[in-house]
Amino acid sequence: MILNKVNYPEDLKKLSLDEKDILAKEIRDKIINTVANTGGHLASNLGIVELTIAIHSIFNTPMDKVIWDVGHQTYVHKMLTGRKNKLDSLRKYNGLAGFPKVEESIYDSFNTGHSSTSISVALGMARARDIKKENHKVIAVIGDGALTGGMALEALNDAGSSGTNLIVILNDNAMSISKNVGGISLMLSKLRTRNLYIKSNMKGKKIVSKIPLIGPKVVRFVQKTKLGIKHFFIPKMYFEDIGFRYLGPVDGHNIQELEKVLRISNNLTGPVLVHALTKKGKGFKAAEENPDQFHSAPKYDPKTGERLGVKKQDYSGRFGEKLVKLAKDNNRIVAITAAMTDGTGLKEFAKKYPDRFFDVGIAEQHAIGLASGLAKSGMVPFVPIYSSFLQRAYDQLIHDVAITSLPVVVCVDRAGIVGNDGETHQGLLDMSFGSTIPNFIVMAPKDYRELDKMMEFAMDIKKPVMIRYPRGCEEKDFRTAAKIALGKTELIRDGSEVAIVAIGKMVYRGDEVCNKLSEDLGIEAKLINARFVKPLDEFDLLEKVKNTKLVVTIEDGTVINGLGDQVERIFFKNKVDKELIKFAYPDKFIKHGSVSEIEKRYGMDTDNITNIIESVIEANNNSKIRGING
Repeated sequence: MILNKVNYPEDLKKLSLDEKDILAKEIRDKIINTVANTGGHLASNLGIVELTIAIHSIFNTPMDKVIWDVGHQTYVHKMLTGRKNKLDSLRKYNGLAGFPKVEESIYDSFNTGHSSTSISVALGMARARDIKKENHKVIAVIGDGALTGGMALEALNDAGSSGTNLIVILNDNAMSISKNVGGISLMLSKLRTRNLYIKSNMKGKKIVSKIPLIGPKVVRFVQKTKLGIKHFFIPKMYFEDIGFRYLGPVDGHNIQELEKVLRISNNLTGPVLVHALTKKGKGFKAAEENPDQFHSAPKYDPKTGERLGVKKQDYSGRFGEKLVKLAKDNNRIVAITAAMTDGTGLKEFAKKYPDRFFDVGIAEQHAIGLASGLAKSGMVPFVPIYSSFLQRAYDQLIHDVAITSLPVVVCVDRAGIVGNDGETHQGLLDMSFGSTIPNFIVMAPKDYRELDKMMEFAMDIKKPVMIRYPRGCEEKDFRTAAKIALGKTELIRDGSEVAIVAIGKMVYRGDEVCNKLSEDLGIEAKLINARFVKPLDEFDLLEKVKNTKLVVTIEDGTVINGLGDQVERIFFKNKVDKELIKFAYPDKFIKHGSVSEIEKRYGMDTDNITNIIESVIEANNNSKIRGING
């Protein structure tokens, strides 16, 4: 196998083009078989194999710096930079990360995980290089979907007028996660047609030139008139207009052509953009035909692509199902997604109500701004966004929604620990930053039934609302669907001595702890479903915990400014003398691993929580406030 001979980029430089073509197939086979067992981002990595080989063949990494936008497409890069024998540990606890990590390899120039950041970072590195009078290349690799993000456009604008030596490689596969939408996508579609235009033009020119006597005259006449035809069919290229030298489009699966154009880019000065056309899922039929389903793939059969295990309805699916029902009876309901139609459960809504569905591309800031305009005009916008991506729209939540107290319903998907994607994707901060924004109501359901009720509540209250829910399925159907009142908690089970106040998916964890306390110590603990992080009705909470000596809070957010801190402030304000234990994640970024492994590592599992509570009860510790955060 050629792959056995390639451990680092310098090994690539010794291979012939034929050997590199063989290597590309071997890499694809390795990724298909590995991700079948580990899960992970499949389609994007299969689509960038030849491009990654060409980059490491032409440029002198790690001296030359390559910044991968988003970074989920770097499995090939990792295999070519000393990590191929660790690929089986991909996304596992203490194994290879699914994204670039500077602490993992010198070849990883920057930690990435979110879209549209690479050009800004690369331009910063290029300017630092120039100030320090160093001599190396800086290359940003960005997908066409990422160009819908405002940050990428801002960076292109700056870079184009900078005169700085910078290479931007546009990996154009006409996809982000869902199919690309919007004006940028249309522009790139027109640029793709340029490749066909050039080929047909060259062929025609050769044929006409061979006509005796009149041939060259015809060619000159056509050359004088073709500009008008060209401008009619092909718009003036955006990238050239803003200051880039544009090279392409080039076949992103032809290593020879890629190396040729990258050599040219390597010898040019100023900002250069290389436009490579690739196919997401290349080489694996199931992923080619359904690239969105194999964006972040669960385990599957590597021969057929069939997913292993029966997919159950998850929170995203339940949200989408309920929204369709609500929209049937309320024609003011609209749905907005930032390039995540399937991922956020909006596929059926988009099909049934296309005139009330808006996919804005990878543009979370715009999504919230758009929602505020719709809300101001009398509509009821629901905007599901992954927790880690919602961070990008913090200012819009404040400025465009909260200040005017507009009825925008922000549905925070993938809240809490999501697991294998690591620091950039854990949804630990939304409760904390959401509860700091005036006028926002922040809620979390314990199960699907309560999600339904919260969506109904949010639709009717006519105020800014955040509803957060986790990745995956409900832990338990509690079979209660009591009416939701602003700030009011729900008593799940009664007891004395210990009151457990939990929120969202951690209500189930609280229920498990109650069962263990009953089994181990014969203590019947009280379980309170907080429902709200903000507002939390003080009288209601104090009334429910007044007969208990010990209060425990459990939440799947950060220890700072979450449910535990809210309860602590209420106790302090009302001079309540109770012992309080807070279970939450620490003030740090949580690395990748399975959810259960991470919960155990940070003491958020049932056994640890129960053991801590039991030790406090038995020791009758005099400390009134404890912070248990890993």
